Amino acid sequence: MDFDDTAGEAAFRAEVRAFLAQNAPPRTGDTSTRLLRHAPDPTGAAEHVRRCRAWQHTLHANGWAGITWPRAYGGRGGTGVEQAIFDAEQALFDVSTGVFAVGIGMVGPTLIVHGSEEQKDRYLQPLLRGDEIWCQLFSEPGAGSDLAGLSTRAVLDGDEWVVDGQKVWTSGAQHSAMAILLARTDTSVPKHAGITYFVVDMATPGIEVRPLRQINGAAHFNEVFLSGVRIPAVNVVGEVGDGWRVARTTLSNERGLIGGGTTAAAGFSDVVDLARRAGRSGDPVARQRLAALFVRTEILRYLGLRARTAASRGRPPGPESSVLKLAYSRHAALTGDLVVDLQGPEGTLFGEAALDGGFWQQQFLGQWAVRIGGGTDQIQGNVIGERVLGLPAERRVDRGIAFSDLPKA
Repeated sequence: MDFDDTAGEAAFRAEVRAFLAQNAPPRTGDTSTRLLRHAPDPTGAAEHVRRCRAWQHTLHANGWAGITWPRAYGGRGGTGVEQAIFDAEQALFDVSTGVFAVGIGMVGPTLIVHGSEEQKDRYLQPLLRGDEIWCQLFSEPGAGSDLAGLSTRAVLDGDEWVVDGQKVWTSGAQHSAMAILLARTDTSVPKHAGITYFVVDMATPGIEVRPLRQINGAAHFNEVFLSGVRIPAVNVVGEVGDGWRVARTTLSNERGLIGGGTTAAAGFSDVVDLARRAGRSGDPVARQRLAALFVRTEILRYLGLRARTAASRGRPPGPESSVLKLAYSRHAALTGDLVVDLQGPEGTLFGEAALDGGFWQQQFLGQWAVRIGGGTDQIQGNVIGERVLGLPAERRVDRGIAFSDLPKA
C-alpha cells in the first residue's frame, strides 16, 4: 500500500487546492448549507439543487468535471487516484454536489463502458455541464435486495418499448430530467437473463413521481409509476436481455460512491468539537467512544488508500469497494448513535430547536440510507463472504428456472 503521494500526485493535489481556494469558500462550523440536502420544504430543496448546478457548472468551466472520464467525452482523462485526491480536498470546502452523484458517479461510467457512441454524444456532455440531473429506476417494492427479481415489464412495439411497472426509493426523481431503468423484456429465461437496461426521459408521458416523506422530514426518495411509457429502441444500453451485466457496472460504481462518504457528513474533528461544546470531552466513556471513532476513521482512510493504490497500479476494483462500503455503513451507524448521545437530553430535539439546526440528528437519522442503499449490510456481507472469503454460497432455489415459472407473492 502506498501511504504518500507520488511527486505527480502531490503536484496534482496542489493544483486542486489552488483551484478550490479561488472558487469555493472553506468549510466552517456553519452547517446550514450542509443541511439543505435534508430540507423538508420545497424552497430549501430547490436551493440545494441550485447550488449543486452552480458548482457543477464551475467544475466544468474550469476543466475539473469528470476527472476520470476520457477527454473524448469531456473529461480530464485522469486516474482514480486523482479523483480520490480531488474528493478529499473538495470535502474541505463548502460546496454542494449531491444531486449529480447518480449521474457523474454511476450513469457516466456505465455509458462510457456500455453505451453507443450516439448515446455518449447525447448524454455525457450535458451531464458534465450540470444541465441534466439523473436518477436510477432500479429497485421495486418486490425487488430490493433481490434486484434481479424485478417485475417491471418492457414489450417491444415497432421501434419502441412500452414499459409498465413501479419503482421505489428513487433518489432525486422529482428534479431529474433523465433516468436509467431496468425492465424485464423476457420472462421465459432465468431472472438475470431477461433484463434490459434503458435510458429514459423523465418527461415522457406515463411517468408519475410521488415523493416519499422520510423519518428526517425530507422527501429525498420517491416512488415512480410507469404506465404505457414508450421508450425508443435506440435508448437500450448494451444489448437486449444483457441488462444485468450493464447494471453490475452501475452497482459497482454505486458501492464505491457510498463507501467514499459525502461532503455533507461529519468528520472526526467535527465530532470532537461537538463533544467539547456539549461538555462531554472529559467524560471517560465519551472519550473511549471518540477514540473508537478515530480508529474507524483511520481504517476507512487506509481502505481508501488501498483502493487508490490498486488504481494507481492499473488494477481493476477488487474486494476494496465492497469492504469499503460495508465499513462505511457500520461507521455511519456507530457515529450517528454517538453524536446524538453526546448531546444528552438535547439529543432528543430536532430541527431549529436542536444544536446546529439539527445537523447531528440528521447524521443519526440518515444512517439507514447508507446501510440500505447500494446493497444492504446483509447483502454486502454475503458478497464478501462468497466472492472474497470463498465461503459456501447460499442455496438458490431459483437458479436455472424461467422467471415466468417462479412463485409470485
